[in-house]
Order: sequence, then C-alpha cells, then structure tokens
Amino acid sequence: MSRPSLPNVLYLHSHDTGRYVQPYGHPVPTPNIQRLADQGVLFRKAFCAAPTCSASRACLLTGQYGHNNGMMGLAHRGWSLNDYRQHIVHPLRGAGYHSVLIGEQHIAKRPDIIGFDQVVKIETSHVETVAPRAMEIIAEPIAQPFFLSVGFFETHRDWLGPSSVRDALYSLPPANLPDTPETRRDMAAFKASARSLDQGVGEVLEALDESGLADNTLIIFTTDHGLAFPGAKATMFDRGLGVMLILRGPGGFSGGKVNDALVSHLDIYPTVCELAGIERPDFLQGESLIPLVRREATSIRDALFAEMTWHAAYEPQRAVRTERWKYIRRFGDRMKPVLANCDDSPSKSLLLAHGWGERTIASEQLYDLVFDPNEAANLAAEQRCASTLGDMRDRLDAWMVQTDDPLLRGDPTPPPGAEVNDPDQISASEPRIRIG
Repeated sequence: MSRPSLPNVLYLHSHDTGRYVQPYGHPVPTPNIQRLADQGVLFRKAFCAAPTCSASRACLLTGQYGHNNGMMGLAHRGWSLNDYRQHIVHPLRGAGYHSVLIGEQHIAKRPDIIGFDQVVKIETSHVETVAPRAMEIIAEPIAQPFFLSVGFFETHRDWLGPSSVRDALYSLPPANLPDTPETRRDMAAFKASARSLDQGVGEVLEALDESGLADNTLIIFTTDHGLAFPGAKATMFDRGLGVMLILRGPGGFSGGKVNDALVSHLDIYPTVCELAGIERPDFLQGESLIPLVRREATSIRDALFAEMTWHAAYEPQRAVRTERWKYIRRFGDRMKPVLANCDDSPSKSLLLAHGWGERTIASEQLYDLVFDPNEAANLAAEQRCASTLGDMRDRLDAWMVQTDDPLLRGDPTPPPGAEVNDPDQISASEPRIRIG
C-alpha cells in the first residue's frame, strides 16, 4: 500500500571518490553534484568508519563499526555481516517501505541475501548500465515509500585514461603526492571517471524530478572512502577516511547549506530512522544528523573512530579523530608498508621506484590537524604533546573496550574460505592465500 506521507529514500553512492568533487572545492567539474549541494546540505567534515570498500558500506548500512557488524574484510574475499537482518532495509520494510537495489552493493557475494524486495539484475555497475535502469525503475512508477539504492562503480580504478590532453598535462595530483607527469596523468584519469559519475547522478536526479517524487525524497549521496591513490584509500589519514556527504530532501535537508560538524557514516542510519518515524534499533552506534540541520545542536559528537583490519592483506589499525587531533595506532610488529593494500597505479609505481616499500611506519601517530592538515609530521614522540597523546590513547582504548574490539584479544582469524594476500606482497593481484 502506498504511503506517500513517509519520505522516500534514494541512496546514491560511488566507489573511491573521497571528497574530490566540485562542491568540496576541487578542480573536478561535477555540475550535477554541485546542483545537489546547492539545493541540499553538504557535510564538510564527513568521514567513513572504515577506509575499505565492504567495511565502509557495511558500517553505513548497519549503523555499526566493522568489528561489531562482522565486515572486517572484503565481501568478495569471504567476509559477511554477522546478521543481514540489521541492514537498514529491514526496519524500513516494517514501516511499509519497498526496497530496490540497483548496481554496486559490495557487502555480500549474493545480493539476494541482503533483504531487498527487488534486486535489479544488470551486467555491470558502471554508469552507462546503472543510470538508465534506475531511471526506468523510478518512472515505472516505483511503489512508495521506497528505499532505492543506486550504486555506481565509478570512480574505482578501472579508468580508461584522461579525457583530454589538457587534463593530462595540467591536473594537480593529491597534495601528498609529488607533482610529476605520471601523477598528473593519473589524476586526469580519475577526473574523467568523476565526470562519468556526475553524469549518472544527473540522470537519476532528472528522473526523480520528472516523476514528481523529488520533494518527498531524501537523497543521500556519498562514497565509501578516499581516493584509490597512495596515502588515501586503506589508510587512517583524512585522505582515506574523508568522504563527500550531501543530503537533500525533507526534514531540513535543503537550502544549499554547509555544515562543519564532525559526522560519520554511522549517523546516516539513525537519521533515516528519525525522519521515517522508526524506532531506533538498540544496536546502532551513530547519532542522527537532524539536530544539526535544524540547528538544535552545533555538534553531535566530539570524536570520530575508525578502523581497518583486512583489505587485500592484514593491516590492523585503529584511529580516533577530534576537531584538532588525529591519533592512529597500528597493531603487531610490522613496520613496513603493506603494499598490497594500495591499488596498483602509475602513482604507486612512482613511489615504489623511489623506495616506498623500505620506508618505516610508526606504530603510534599523532597529528595536529590545525597546523598539519596533511598529516605529515608525527608528533607522538614530542614531549610537548605528551598530555594530548595520553588523552587520545585513552579515548581509543575506551572505545575499543566499549565496542569489544577483537584486537584486544590478539589477531582475529579470517572466516573459513576467506582469501587474503600476504602482507609482503606488492600487489593485490598476486596469488591469494585461501583460509581453511
């Protein structure tokens, strides 16, 4: 039965985009995403809870940290949720929502086990396949209220190359990488993929407008984690954890506003629950964004927590971030980079040629984000920062205890049948080890 008084939810998401889109000030022309920001609310300091593909999405869609929902590695390599009934589509179904999945999902080998009412079968998750099918679903018309997940493969590394000679010559790489012909061309290829993503977003938004559903639909537009460049994706730096997050729709998500409060992907689930009048499940670990957009609060948290355990290979890390400070702790004895956890690329090859694999990484890292927003100067050994280091250690320890992090008991074991790379391997494409 249609219940149009309840807000529809359109969850638009991409791969590996970080904040590298136009409304965050980057020279990446994305006019449709800019229009969404101009009409909605952009969260300037939004972060994922895990800088890897499956874990990040699982955190958003269950409202729990990865070590609590079970997704401590990659779904296509053998990890899964402890309980797929905790996925957001299940409480929404109880409130009368119809749920549809189109395109990328990355939290289950078999999408039919997630719990969507309809899983649209398509050949690829690229824009040229996903966007037209999403437009058809919206126009059919779709039953209301709905939760529609539209996932694009873009801007994951499978880039065709720069779209113009100018981009290849002049594109500026991320600030942590050297400015060279290789990194400029690499960044230009990313920009071409971002333009494709923007086109897909525009097509879906246009279909929503033409259907007359836009006014009663909450659009959630985000990505899983940072760019697939060295020092970003699969790291605990802001370059790895920082995500674009734009919401537009009922409940105050309008007006072209920018919010600077610290927010997490974990906060999306409780936001949807509050907007839809659904009782908040006890397992949620985030906070609703609605007090921020209604200006009932200037913040909903004073710290963010994040984790990484497996990506291609085992590399256990935990982090806490406040407005000013970032503390990262690496577990185990390894002090060298886990290169398989960085996607192969011209930028990676450049760093490898200059000895990246032999560099050491401190087990504890402390960064002053006011004076060092690029997180380049580790202050953990500075006596003047001893008090801050102790406070951040205590915050992280308390969070790990409160959430019963398995790292407190030693190295966790991958699930039977999982596939992992050896931490000494250079690439995720090298032969995998099968567990059990």
